[in-house]
Amino acid sequence: MEPVSLLLKSFRGDHAYAVRLVESFHEFNVDGLRLHVVVPHEDVELFAPLAGVTVDVIDESEFAPHLVQEPVAGLRAGYINQEIVKLAFWELELTENYFCVDSDAVFIRQFTASDFMFDDRTPFTVLVEDKELAVEPRYYREYWTVREAAIRRIQQEVDYEDPVIRTCHGHQVFSSAVLRSLKTDFLDPRGWDYADALAVAPYEFSWYNMWLQKTHLIDIHGREPYAKVFHHEGHHLEYVLRGIRPKDIARGYLLLVMNSNYSRDLGIIDPGATKPETLSHYLSYGEVAAVLRSKAKDTWRRRVTRRQA
Repeated sequence: MEPVSLLLKSFRGDHAYAVRLVESFHEFNVDGLRLHVVVPHEDVELFAPLAGVTVDVIDESEFAPHLVQEPVAGLRAGYINQEIVKLAFWELELTENYFCVDSDAVFIRQFTASDFMFDDRTPFTVLVEDKELAVEPRYYREYWTVREAAIRRIQQEVDYEDPVIRTCHGHQVFSSAVLRSLKTDFLDPRGWDYADALAVAPYEFSWYNMWLQKTHLIDIHGREPYAKVFHHEGHHLEYVLRGIRPKDIARGYLLLVMNSNYSRDLGIIDPGATKPETLSHYLSYGEVAAVLRSKAKDTWRRRVTRRQA
């Protein structure tokens, strides 16, 4: 098996995002790591052109015994199935460790195996408190409290006590050894499959993270998040208006993510686009016209002021 590889779970609706991701993967994958792309059976033909020397496309039906057909925890079956695939991918025995990457991510700098692995056998682990998101009013109101309660439930189920929540939203390096233990030592004795755990709390990364922190099956070598995630347009616009470019973000992060939950209706946004090009996705024609009128008035006032001086 490979020591470490990457996993992308995608589907037809995210095809354009996935193409962009794979292009950036090829550009920055200087170690020749492999990317496994898992898609529904009916989408295999669409994604097949992405396959190559370092990319393979896998039929989701490989995980059929675990997949669901009905909503779970109020979430559509397709959403739950992508979480199941991430938790069950180790069962294919293709890789010892795998970095889960989302379709709406873009690699923004070169990466090697050493970005994901502490040593030849042990992956890095992303564990953070995300305090800045608790501070952010919109995120706290719309997501934080529900997510926090669900993660506390995971802690209770695995019998792991810690007053501090350390987990991640995604882009974690999964250890097959830890996931094997989660299944054989926690799920199986309860008669649960992955979907049963996700019905309790639909946060696949927190199930992994809490089980790892309880068992310490591998040494925990912590890292800050790999991806700079813009959770809503306010996050993205702040960076754009401040002139922070992908090359700047790359000093701290490996990937850039504009969450497709909010950005899907805006089209595929090029992370390297200029400020005007980026703002055009967010502004209507009327708003653009209002900005031009305001800019013209401001320019006129400043010219008048200079003449009077």
